[in-house]
Amino acid sequence: MNAARFIVSGKVQGVWFRASARDEAQALGLRGYAKNLPDGRVEVLVVGDPAAIDRLAAWLRQGPPMAHVDDLERLDAHEDEAGEGFVTA
Repeated sequence: MNAARFIVSGKVQGVWFRASARDEAQALGLRGYAKNLPDGRVEVLVVGDPAAIDRLAAWLRQGPPMAHVDDLERLDAHEDEAGEGFVTA
């Protein structure tokens, strides 16, 4: 198992980014969460297979059709930061 935290900047709130990230993460067998940050960015924390996390990272760089991603930052995370399944907040 591996864990990563992503901070996504751009037009990423109000464009179904969190729900779409959840769907992508679940399809890849990842657990974690996606939540809006007060400054307009989205935080995505995932735990799972490293290759699946890399595939999600590639998706996060594009996001859903209505989103416009300006920047994607990847940070280390701990597996215990994620609960069971994948939730949006």
